Amino acid sequence: MPQLPAFDVMTATCPSRTSLVRIANKWTAMVVIALSSGRMRFRELRATVDGISAKVLTETLRDLERDGLVTRHVYAEVPPRVEYELTELGRTLHAPLQALGSWAEDHITEVLAARESYDARQRP
Repeated sequence: MPQLPAFDVMTATCPSRTSLVRIANKWTAMVVIALSSGRMRFRELRATVDGISAKVLTETLRDLERDGLVTRHVYAEVPPRVEYELTELGRTLHAPLQALGSWAEDHITEVLAARESYDARQRP
């Protein structure tokens, strides 16, 4: 059996780094969290992920589909209906990204206080 190469995201040429960059993207995290509740249409996703533009959502979904994290279901209807869903691989991302989202919500007051303190020290 061939031995797999050792992957290290800290190495600039490591292909795992591109995956880390993708999942560290704020829109990716929000789309994965939104899709964790099940299939959604584009319009539903855009309404759920407040503030995302149609262009950015389209690009994010395409990137996630390319990486095997999201699957796109097209129905032959008039007008065409398209739904997006996390793949099995995509579902493995939900827990860590949900944990990051929860951390952000739980600690935002501390982060805001730290920012305020830092900014006050930077003023002349």
